[in-house]
Amino acid sequence: MLLPMSPTDSMFLTIEARQRPMHVAGLHLYQPPPDAPDSYVHDLFDQMIAVEDVAPLFRRRPARSITTAGQWGWEDDGQFDIEHHVRHNALPNPGRILELLALCSRLHGSLLDRHRPLWEAHVIEGLDDGRFAIYFKIHHALVDGISAERLLRSLLSTDPDERDVPPPWASRPPKSRPVAEFTGEPRPRSLFEIPVSAARSALGIVADAAGIPTALARTVNRGIRDQSAPVSFSAPRTMFNVPITGSRRFAGQSWPIGRIRRVGKTTGATLNDVVLAMCSGALRGYLQDLRALPDTSLIAMVPVALRVRDRQREGGNSVGAVMCNLGTQLADPAERLKTVHRSMTDGKAALATMSPLQILAMSALGTSPLLLQSLPGLHSFTRPPFNLIISNVPGPRTPLYLNGARLDGMYPLSIPFDGQALNITCTSYNTELAFGLTGCRRTVPHLQRLLGHIEDSLAGLEAAAGIT
Repeated sequence: MLLPMSPTDSMFLTIEARQRPMHVAGLHLYQPPPDAPDSYVHDLFDQMIAVEDVAPLFRRRPARSITTAGQWGWEDDGQFDIEHHVRHNALPNPGRILELLALCSRLHGSLLDRHRPLWEAHVIEGLDDGRFAIYFKIHHALVDGISAERLLRSLLSTDPDERDVPPPWASRPPKSRPVAEFTGEPRPRSLFEIPVSAARSALGIVADAAGIPTALARTVNRGIRDQSAPVSFSAPRTMFNVPITGSRRFAGQSWPIGRIRRVGKTTGATLNDVVLAMCSGALRGYLQDLRALPDTSLIAMVPVALRVRDRQREGGNSVGAVMCNLGTQLADPAERLKTVHRSMTDGKAALATMSPLQILAMSALGTSPLLLQSLPGLHSFTRPPFNLIISNVPGPRTPLYLNGARLDGMYPLSIPFDGQALNITCTSYNTELAFGLTGCRRTVPHLQRLLGHIEDSLAGLEAAAGIT
């Protein structure tokens, strides 16, 4: 019997293609406990595949039939094989982070098998420094990126002495975890994670919602005047805004949050402003190296959480998208940060005047051109709505452990789209901020070099702020 699938979730299956895998993923790096035996990682893998009672979410596979008129639904996999989904990998010599990122790049570029539940977990050993990693990917039709990271995080404990923590796919008593995390019940999604489905929702409400025509006129006017708004008309064509292949390249690195906060405190900018300015300087340097830097500024789509002032409205927060002017045409790091800060401040102020419904509609309209860019041939006739997506997601603030192994780093892997060949997602953990760069391998060359430009960009911001 097929369980119904929401239109939003089925869209991720419908738009998926070989060049556009629609799964999200996370990479965790672990330091084994001091007393770990040589068999520690193998024992951990054995524990993970020993789960007999698998949660319903992780047994569901997509299906459709005549009875559903060809619409997607979920059915239980009667031939579920845990060893297909949980795998043990070893890195080739010399076992550097470079080899780990190359493996994750290959894993991230392969489609999940639709005849089975749409997830995989890879336990990876062989790093030359004695650490091991877990790469976990799951289809966006099952969960969004934030929920996927929470699932992976459910492996962890704040207690370094705790052992035998069940993996995310193990069934739990109803009271042990929020139901939505393990049963596939409706869950909140961020606009950043689902620009395409948000656009689809907007198409159904834009004609009837009161106040949206006025908000649309105001938003378009701001976009035409090159001001920050949910809609942009000033994004230049870049090497990122072209059709992509299914090949992926992933690069990740962490920076101390303290360094980033000091720049913000000294300059009066927010932490997110500094992160965007770091990306701006890095993109400028990277594109200059490739002789591909446009004369006008790159535009980034940035998700923002907005507190709703009107107490009559439902909920306390709204999520919208701001098109941020990155100031990549500016050589001065201080001027780039000022441009980013001004752009984000103006954009959030513009969204704050809208209702939650207006925010959704306007932000979705700003991202809807992605639908057109995915159609064959249309990318050359349509201007990119923005040049890339940059997201900053808060993570755990305290050290976490997996069966005594200390979590050293957590890195998000996201979804590039046709016309959006590079995605930058950041997440914080303990005292570090991790940058995860996911790109089309054939479209975005030498992606690893972008990490070096991020460090150079942060150092330039520190120098401009007088921080030694």
